[in-house]
Amino acid sequence: MSLADKSAIRPFTFEFPEAELEDLRRRIVATRWPEKETVTDQSQGTQLATAQELARYWATEYDWRKAEAKLKALPHFITEIDGLDIHFIHVRSPHENALPLIVTHGWPGSVVEQLKIIDPLVNPTAHGGSASDAFHVVIPSMPGYGFSGKPTTTGWGPERIARAWGELMRRLGYTRYAAQGGDWGAIVTDFMGVQEPEGLIGIHTNMAGVIPPAVDAALIAGNPLPAGLSLSDEEKAAVEQLDFVYRHVYYAYMMGSRPQSLTALADSPVGLAAFLLDHDAASLALISRAFAGRTEGLTRDDVLDNITLFWLTNTALSAARLYAENTTSFFRVKGVKLPVAVSVFPDELYQAPRSWTEQAYPNLVHYNRLPAGGHFAAWEQPELLVEEVRTGLRSLR
Repeated sequence: MSLADKSAIRPFTFEFPEAELEDLRRRIVATRWPEKETVTDQSQGTQLATAQELARYWATEYDWRKAEAKLKALPHFITEIDGLDIHFIHVRSPHENALPLIVTHGWPGSVVEQLKIIDPLVNPTAHGGSASDAFHVVIPSMPGYGFSGKPTTTGWGPERIARAWGELMRRLGYTRYAAQGGDWGAIVTDFMGVQEPEGLIGIHTNMAGVIPPAVDAALIAGNPLPAGLSLSDEEKAAVEQLDFVYRHVYYAYMMGSRPQSLTALADSPVGLAAFLLDHDAASLALISRAFAGRTEGLTRDDVLDNITLFWLTNTALSAARLYAENTTSFFRVKGVKLPVAVSVFPDELYQAPRSWTEQAYPNLVHYNRLPAGGHFAAWEQPELLVEEVRTGLRSLR
């Protein structure tokens, strides 16, 4: 295949044979279980009862083919950018003057996170919106995730991904577009805002990077805040939340320093599931309630659709390496000058104070605190996120 052929936008298809699903079920059933945790809460991680109920449902009731059918109903494409195959979903709106939007997922996510928001963004009139709020939607799989290529050398950090997304939108012929993201997607989107690729008019984030550098450095190091720093009640609450995050994101430290030592995640589906579930306290509690029979935004199938895609594509380690490639703080100010819309969900890792948000994004066009939802907003609260994207980016059309 010539270089020109590799850089072309090509249709992408996928198929997982039944033998792979049978092997998955066999491995689940053969799980060697640890003893029960010695505490009554989730402070030691994914609880045994949650993992066992997940395994039971995964092996006996869950149907991957339903998730596969939803994915296959969408147009998938692939193109090589900077030496790596990049997979993406691309759905164009039937409405004239729709605004192109590139949406980036995070960890432990995939394009599965965004499936619920696609049609409301693309076909707003079918979901209580106006044709003037329509978007053409592009949802890439990050390098090492899902159907994208797995980097074989170092260097694929969030800045490089951001540059690749700018090239992707250029290849698609979009000369005027916006970007959106949460988790890693928020960081990639922030860097797109910093890099200002031709055509990018603004961004929307549901995990804003607004922490002043001195505050962020102190929290990361576990040191006292700078002397003489005066904080509002809202800022103090954010500091307390971030202090908790930095003391408890052990999965990030492990993936950031020793990703290859997580080889067991490629061998044990239940081990993979237990690890992926333990992202943050609120999300773990939400998912645990789903497997206990109390659905609140995420269903058991939602959760297993994402985990099963990780398993079938064998991307646990290739996705983990993004943490090792990262050289920037997750939450500190990046220096975005373009227009920015910010949505703050109550169960996010931290609630970005308006004061810091205004300082971090001097061209802030929207700031709103939502009544419900957490870290995986597109997945858990798609209606709220869709409305936030519509409202937040409306002034840029």
